[in-house]
Amino acid sequence: MLQNKIYQNFISEILKTFAVVLFGLSVVALTVRAVNFLDLIVESGYPVSIYFKYSFLNFLGIAPKFIPFSFLIALTIFIIKHLQSNELLILWTAGVRKIQIVNILVYSSIVTLIIYLFFSTLLTPFSLNKSRSLLNQENYNSILPTLKTQEFNDTFKNLIFFVEKKVDNEIQNVFLQDKGDHFKNLSSNISKNSITNIVAQKGIVEKKKIILLNGQIISSSREKVSSEIIKFDQLNIDLSNIITNTIKTPKIQELSTLKLLNCLIDENLLIPNCSAKKEIISALNRRLALPFYIPIIALLSSLLLINSNKIYLNKNIIFGYSFLLLIFIEMSVKFTGFNNIIFYLFLLLPIIFLPVLYFILKNSFLKEVR
Repeated sequence: MLQNKIYQNFISEILKTFAVVLFGLSVVALTVRAVNFLDLIVESGYPVSIYFKYSFLNFLGIAPKFIPFSFLIALTIFIIKHLQSNELLILWTAGVRKIQIVNILVYSSIVTLIIYLFFSTLLTPFSLNKSRSLLNQENYNSILPTLKTQEFNDTFKNLIFFVEKKVDNEIQNVFLQDKGDHFKNLSSNISKNSITNIVAQKGIVEKKKIILLNGQIISSSREKVSSEIIKFDQLNIDLSNIITNTIKTPKIQELSTLKLLNCLIDENLLIPNCSAKKEIISALNRRLALPFYIPIIALLSSLLLINSNKIYLNKNIIFGYSFLLLIFIEMSVKFTGFNNIIFYLFLLLPIIFLPVLYFILKNSFLKEVR
């Protein structure tokens, strides 16, 4: 009964350390990526609330990438800490076998595996898809942040801006080029192949509207050489209907696992990126097959329990084994959809390594007893 309580405390300690490390690494990674997300405000004019919602949803997409490494760190901390404090030595003296501790590490790896599967198959695709739908549902808040001085801006689809100077919401020497018929009502040229250029000396920006002063509208057709020029003293332009160039189509990692599996059966389904079969296979292997490498990390870390002065059982070397395994996983999973050898190797390695490593550990512990 006491042993069971000790084992439960050990598993709880490992998982708590794992959760802390995972959260810390994910926050650091999110902080770095959140800088890029600022483009949603600066470049695309989305409100600040969308930025924070988008960042939070992407946090759930970042976390699973650090689960194997976080688990490795948690196991290493746990084993080294208890070895240095001689707590495990007390257990050996009390009759607890080392293989029982290995079993505890394996149990904790299975819990971590289930957590990974929950994230990778359900929560992460849902959160990433939700973040993408935010950009579809929410339009930009104001055009002003997107206007940069002395720089051509193509934030909006088929619309180019150039502003020479900007002071608060006042702009000077403005140039607009419309290739998407946004301003077709400003000219008598109703051709679908027309290009409308607007130049103005000054302008005032009011959220999604621009008031231009002292300028002209130059409308030309790609089919004709002639152009139509209309001068104006004041021109009010409503830009509430224009859309940004932000990618709004869901990527493969943002599609649900069920949709990806359906795409493998029928690539002609009306699902974004459904025809990209090789990329889908890689994505599914990351979600469904990669988690089964986590118990291998537990067994590799268990090598620390072997009493040996051999260099290949040094604690730094053992940590290196697991770290190299993580590098192999990340490098190979990307190519599982493009190379059959890598595909089958990636799937078979956990099946081969798990019993082999467990046998090596059990055999080593028996030799120590003798």
